Amino acid sequence: MITMNRGMRLGMALGVVALIVVAVLVWLQQQQREDGYEVPPGGPIVLASTQGEFSLNDLADDQVAVLFFGYTQCPDVCPLSLAVVRQTLTKLDESERKRVVPIMISVDPERDDIARLREYVGFFGPQFIGATGSQEQLEDIAERYGVFWRKADAGDSALGYTVDHSASLFIVDNEGDILKQVVYSPVPQALTSALEQVFSKG
Repeated sequence: MITMNRGMRLGMALGVVALIVVAVLVWLQQQQREDGYEVPPGGPIVLASTQGEFSLNDLADDQVAVLFFGYTQCPDVCPLSLAVVRQTLTKLDESERKRVVPIMISVDPERDDIARLREYVGFFGPQFIGATGSQEQLEDIAERYGVFWRKADAGDSALGYTVDHSASLFIVDNEGDILKQVVYSPVPQALTSALEQVFSKG
């Protein structure tokens, strides 16, 4: 019994230490974001899309794009993230919704052609745009937006491979300036709050 109590106390202590370490890391990451140290440069995006050629420059001055980098055969993060964008749009009033252009940029150009993207983003709403480009175009955009992706062998799966990728959402203006970077969340509160902050600034 004494050994068990000591073990329980040790486990609880280690758990508390782990929580403190995680909290400190999250705080440091947040501080770095707020201080601007980790904000990638962003910049222009011009790609083939489900609505013809897409360019950030075509956005109105009061509009923002919500960018997500993913792929259509993603089993979890991608549909959840796009569902979060859809849920967020329902929480905005009509004038705010008109200011938001949701875009998924595929990081799987081998399988995600425009027809496939059109079918996929159509599940989330008519305002959603799917975009893709050459490997060179995507690598250039990914570097400027701090996005990572790589193929991962799917073993015996019929998919052949999956794609490990960053899951942040980027709120950007028509010049490609990143106004907010929202880390992955399965619920819409963080994105809704970020958009409200952007809109409150004009």
